[in-house]
This record gives sequence, structure tokens and C-alpha cells, in this order.
Amino acid sequence: MTATSQRSKTATKSKRKKGSGFEPRIVAFCCNWCSYAGADLAGTSRLQMPPNVRIIRVNCTGRIDPSFILDALNQGADGVLISGCHPGDCHYSTGNLKMRARFALLQKMVEAAGIEPDRIRLQWASAAEGDVFTEGVKIMVETVKKLGPNPAGIGE
Repeated sequence: MTATSQRSKTATKSKRKKGSGFEPRIVAFCCNWCSYAGADLAGTSRLQMPPNVRIIRVNCTGRIDPSFILDALNQGADGVLISGCHPGDCHYSTGNLKMRARFALLQKMVEAAGIEPDRIRLQWASAAEGDVFTEGVKIMVETVKKLGPNPAGIGE
């Protein structure tokens, strides 16, 4: 390992410590039809949102396998936000209802893996609710800041 890469790794680790300088890494799985469009609306409307979120567009929250969330947390994400269509408005009829049922099990799986269940969040945001998406991101970032860096993450 070169001296430069060692310094870079040390600098990254120092930013990952809990405290005033800690900036969490959030992965957001967003439904293509509603929440992704809501996130796009938030951007085009220039709504202020923390830059901590990395969005992954999925066709439907019902297609999110729980292993995706566990993998994100194990690979260094400090939190995972799942955002989909409001119940009853799913483009695929019941995908969001499937996610809502899985979410309770997912919280138990995360806790069994030794990770705080508050590191995952499920929210509903339509394509016209850029403000709701933005508020969900803010809540997620503040929650994870209080928890500190994810101890299970290998992406240090």
C-alpha cells in the first residue's frame, strides 16, 4: 500500500467517526413510477436536500429483495431508505403492499444481524410529492447521524 493511499484511507476513516463531522451514506431504493419521479421533482424544484443519498431506481418496491438492503448495509451504507407509491396507487397493483408486509420482517432481520432497525426506513411519496421525498431524506440523515457510522459496514 502506498503512502498516498494509506493517508486517503486514514482520512476516510476519520470522517466516518460519530460526531459533528460525520456525514452518513444513505442508499435510497426508489420506485420508478412515483418516488423516483418525486426525487426528480425535488431536484428540478431546487428543494434543499442533504447530498448524502444515492438513489437506485427500481421498477417497483415489491421487487426489492431483502438481501439488497442487507447487502447495502454490509457494504458500507449507514442507512437505507425505501420509497414507493402510496398504498393503492401502485403501477403494478400490489407491489408496495408486498414491500409493506416485507418491511416488518426486514426490520427483524436487520436487528438479528446486529444492526439498528432505525437504519432502514420505508416511506410513500408520489411523483407530485418532491417535498415529501426531500423530508424523508432529511429525517433519514438526521436519524443516522444520531446512530453514528454503521458498525457492520465493510466500506470503511
